[in-house]
Amino acid sequence: MIYPEEGRQVCPRCMKKHAIFIRLLSLAGKYKLSLFFIVLFMLLNSATGLVIPYFQGTVLFDQALAGTGTFAGKIGLVILVIIAFRTLSLLFGVMFGIMIAKLAANVAFDLKSSVFTAMQRLSLDFFMRKQTGHLMTRVNNDAHELQYFFVDGMSYFIVNAMNIIGIAAVLLWMDWRLTLICLIPMPLVFWLVRKAFPKLWRLSWRRHRRVSALNSIISDTIRGSRVVKAFGKEQMEIGRFQRANDAFSGAEQNFNKMSGTVFPVLNLLTQTGGILIWAFGGWKVMQGQMSFGAVLTFVNYMYMLYGPIQFMNNIVGWWSYCMAAAQRIFEIQDAVPDVAERPDAVRLPDMKGDIEVNNVTFGYEPNKAILKNVSLRAKPGQMIGVVGHSGAGKSTLVNLISRLYDVTEGEIRIDGVNVKDISMASLRSHIGIVSQDVYVFSGTIAENIAYANPDCTTEDIIHAAKIANAHDFIEKLPDGYDTLVGSGGYNLSGGEKQRLSIARAVLHNPKVLILDEATASLDTETELQIQEALDSLVKGRTTIAIAHRLSTLRNADYLVVMDRGKVVEAGTHDELMERKGAYHDLVRKHDEALKMKEGVIA
Repeated sequence: MIYPEEGRQVCPRCMKKHAIFIRLLSLAGKYKLSLFFIVLFMLLNSATGLVIPYFQGTVLFDQALAGTGTFAGKIGLVILVIIAFRTLSLLFGVMFGIMIAKLAANVAFDLKSSVFTAMQRLSLDFFMRKQTGHLMTRVNNDAHELQYFFVDGMSYFIVNAMNIIGIAAVLLWMDWRLTLICLIPMPLVFWLVRKAFPKLWRLSWRRHRRVSALNSIISDTIRGSRVVKAFGKEQMEIGRFQRANDAFSGAEQNFNKMSGTVFPVLNLLTQTGGILIWAFGGWKVMQGQMSFGAVLTFVNYMYMLYGPIQFMNNIVGWWSYCMAAAQRIFEIQDAVPDVAERPDAVRLPDMKGDIEVNNVTFGYEPNKAILKNVSLRAKPGQMIGVVGHSGAGKSTLVNLISRLYDVTEGEIRIDGVNVKDISMASLRSHIGIVSQDVYVFSGTIAENIAYANPDCTTEDIIHAAKIANAHDFIEKLPDGYDTLVGSGGYNLSGGEKQRLSIARAVLHNPKVLILDEATASLDTETELQIQEALDSLVKGRTTIAIAHRLSTLRNADYLVVMDRGKVVEAGTHDELMERKGAYHDLVRKHDEALKMKEGVIA
């Protein structure tokens, strides 16, 4: 089979299930004290519960009621002892129940934090290849399922295993022949469990894939609701959802059919032992070989054995859930970031902004180069304009400079240091990006501006907003800087979002500024306002600006013209116009487009 993911250290098809189990056990070390006390109280609960059948059967019937033995005629005392042990068992049960509830919340918190943290260290390419719903399932559903391993699985498994051993010992002590009779169905139970385990594992995986696909469709449709409405594709999305929902429903039904068939059969087999005990025990009572109280005690212990055995039967489903969820979570944790920081990475306390791009070749996929031997130089404080047709590789170039991706060949140096040798924190702290696609987080205007520097003051936020020409429109909003925006909040226009993005960059105060089509989707009046803000922003910084509208590059010190991933021309505006090459053609087409637009408006 084709290896599923090039950068992965562990193949999911080859991952051993026992290795996953051992790895999960290593994670339990953090909760060992809580697990110890939970198991302790569970064992005390079980121990006090084990005494009760003996007093309810042998002591009550064969001694208190029969008038023989230590408790002859002491019915009230026997009842009080039973009540006392029941109360103790209840108290121990309440104590471990409270501890389990606390542990469950902590485990869920830690697991979700672990998965989310692991995602954050991965490269941008990872998120571009994954659907949102798929990743949300990893963080929420898988972490929730895996908490059962630590909370219900480990502790209950230990206690139920101890219960089975303890009850089995008591039954063998009471009558080893009857005990062997009640264990007759056990070989068949173990055989059925062994057969059911692999199938349930596969069905659990299939169900997860289906629910991930379903979540992805829901996420895409909600996030893209504007496009869906604009093209009137509601019915098409409903059909797409129905197909995914039908696939998930089929996978869910197959899993439920399998578990719904296996577990009742297992229960029937285990309960067959109880029927055999009543039959042979009753025959022994009639023959005078055994007292009724002893048979009743034996049957009560036998029924107490059903709970732990039932748990061990259901452990197949629990194991399938947990191991499949663990494997998916470990896939995230084992994923190797395409852009990784070196152990001895250089930290730049200050950056001049001297950028050198030397013979860079890059492709998002192997053997499909987007950039081919690209070279350019931006000196400290210079503004370099990058122009070219769509798909020429302009945005890819700036992605490489900010090291969102790593070059395939060649190198990029900042202040003479290869960007691969610079620490991520140091690099990102000195580089600011204002792009065409501005994302507004759910929160207030102030929180969105302060995203680049959460420790800033209110005065800093207002100062940044004024430089970005955003202060005036923010003051007119219902709650000013405290206005909620993003999901479920106030809906900002494209120009307003762009000015927030510029305010973020101002507050970030980078040495290197990247403008990636910052005014591409704006009207002329808004573009002028944004351009004023950008002119204030670029002062004293090394700036690399990408623009379709060549008027936005009027202040550039140097221009680079790209076509099909190559630099075809470079020079100042006047030099390139004199050559009458690719840049001259771009300017001519741009002017013609402006004249056509003016004619249409007139």
